Amino acid sequence: MKRPLIFTGTMLGVIGGAFLLMNSLPGCRPGTTKTVVTGDAAAKVYVKPGTHDEFYNFVSGGFSGQLAVYGIPSGRLLRVVPVFSVNPESGYGFSEETKGMLNTTYGHIPWDDSHHPELSQTDGVPDGKWCFINGNNTPRIALIDLGTFRTKSIIEIPNSAGNHSSPFTTGNSEYVVAGTRFSVPMGEEADRDVSINTYKENFKGTISFIHPDPESGKMSVAFQIKTPGVNFDLSHAGKDRAKVGSSSAATTRSKPIACWR
Repeated sequence: MKRPLIFTGTMLGVIGGAFLLMNSLPGCRPGTTKTVVTGDAAAKVYVKPGTHDEFYNFVSGGFSGQLAVYGIPSGRLLRVVPVFSVNPESGYGFSEETKGMLNTTYGHIPWDDSHHPELSQTDGVPDGKWCFINGNNTPRIALIDLGTFRTKSIIEIPNSAGNHSSPFTTGNSEYVVAGTRFSVPMGEEADRDVSINTYKENFKGTISFIHPDPESGKMSVAFQIKTPGVNFDLSHAGKDRAKVGSSSAATTRSKPIACWR
């Protein structure tokens, strides 16, 4: 019976010693009560009323279908921007001006799964003009005007399903790029009625290049690239200087605009 007692006593001693050691380390607890009272952690993130945060954090709402805007460093929730879901507080999705924005080829869809806010750019640098965000379920992309913090336009992407791989803006916001997460049969309705067993032959993905009008913000599908049936996901346009004109969609020293896993 002595060995178990000796072993237990030794273990208790080791644990007690470790506890005392951890509590004696300088970074594990305040040195004095004065440190607790006068510490400046809160002061470093305090932004007094009437003044602006240094940064804005645009956060997707997921299944809320909305966009949230937080101030950094304060952490204040500054605004929730209605995008893909109705908002009774402001009337978004109910008013004549906004109800039609939630119409799709599948009918009126006043909800979605929003992801990946991305700012418009000038010379590869975010310019604070617009913010784009995707609708993952019903493939859509929305443009939020950062002059008003209101949704300005929404476009539904054809030949697509599962719009997780978007929106990725090019260096001067010439295009917003979107890839398919789930490939689909294409063509007329009769052509799309095929068995999943023919996936390799009949199911295709697309990479869509959406052009936002620089003045109005209205979006249109400039062109689409048909791809094999792969799962596109997160990506970003390259940061090299882009030379994109009306006669060409090529960029100099371009990097991949879409990737798959």
